[in-house]
Amino acid sequence: MTGIEWTEVTWNPVTGCDRVSSGCTNCYALSMAKRLKAMGAPKYQIDGDPRTSGPGFAITIHPAALDIPRRWRSPKVVFVNSMSDLFHARVPEAFIRDVFEVITATPQHTYQVLTKRSLRARRLAERLAWPPNLWMGVSVEDQDTLIRAEHLLEIPAAVRFLSCEPLLGPVDLTAVLRGRSSGIGWVIVGGESGLGARPVSPEWVRALRDHCVTAGVPFFFKQWGGRTPKQNGRTLDGMVWDQFPVNPSATQLSDTRKEMGRES
Repeated sequence: MTGIEWTEVTWNPVTGCDRVSSGCTNCYALSMAKRLKAMGAPKYQIDGDPRTSGPGFAITIHPAALDIPRRWRSPKVVFVNSMSDLFHARVPEAFIRDVFEVITATPQHTYQVLTKRSLRARRLAERLAWPPNLWMGVSVEDQDTLIRAEHLLEIPAAVRFLSCEPLLGPVDLTAVLRGRSSGIGWVIVGGESGLGARPVSPEWVRALRDHCVTAGVPFFFKQWGGRTPKQNGRTLDGMVWDQFPVNPSATQLSDTRKEMGRES
């Protein structure tokens, strides 16, 4: 299980990463890897480049983890590589294909893949078989990183989504959200969390919400962020925005969250 509001479980056949943009400055996964290494967690014993990564955070593939989704008895919504980036240059193409094969072989689950390496994802797209239970997303922290959305639109995923988290500046989605036919099926927005979190402007969040409402694209507001994000809440103008793409697993997830009181 995970505390991430827009998924149910995490699955990490790859761990480790390198900072690639301003959104990586206060990476939660990098800090967590350091703690996990100190605790002796086997997956986090190889250090990454200190200039871009850190203790326990070198790109490492875990073939033994590939079978984990096959053992889950009930359907789940799965965030793939919450502690890495599947399309990092050091993740072999053959292993990416292995991950896709597991996704294809377990159609009862819905998988969410999120990358900042959108250019590599686009380049590999034609060599991969994209199963219908795979949602593909890119991180968009500010206007400068919106180019990742353009790359995403060239990827033949069943659902394409944007994660505007941490939101570090205003983003104009007009060019990529032109109704449901645009190819973007979901937008997640959230402020940065943790020590040193950079503040998010309510106006940036409202603008993204309004873009989505106008285009008819599901909008999910995850959090305002800050050092204690749970205390700061996730209500925007008196509402909790928990919209998902039309998908049975996503509907199930939303119902599960309501039952657990996570939408209050």
